[in-house]
Amino acid sequence: MHRMWIGAVAVVGTGLGLAAPASAQEAPDSLPLGVTAAMIADGAKLFTGQGICQACHGPQGKGIPNLGADLTDAAWRHGDGSYDKILETITQGVDPSKSSTGAAMPPKGGSNLSEDQLKAVAAYVWSLSRGS
Repeated sequence: MHRMWIGAVAVVGTGLGLAAPASAQEAPDSLPLGVTAAMIADGAKLFTGQGICQACHGPQGKGIPNLGADLTDAAWRHGDGSYDKILETITQGVDPSKSSTGAAMPPKGGSNLSEDQLKAVAAYVWSLSRGS
């Protein structure tokens, strides 16, 4: 287990690989436009709590076979891995015919998260594949 420091906030994770930035708005040592360290910390709490993301992606986001994809590697199956594309995927969901696991992801992951909470979860998921 290691800690990834984002601003003054430590996000705890395991074995995260370093991925190249996905867009011009993302530099290796900076956060995407509009994302804060507090959002990432809030997203981590939502991911394992109210957002129910861990039910399919596991508590560390490493995925569950035949259910939810690994979110900690550099492979993005639905877009370019940018914060904006991750937010779009979470918001819209994934059709089972386009899912790498064959399982559907309902819009908002089947949760009742607000727009700001979805943004926080997307920020956390963005951070998972950009560990230190």
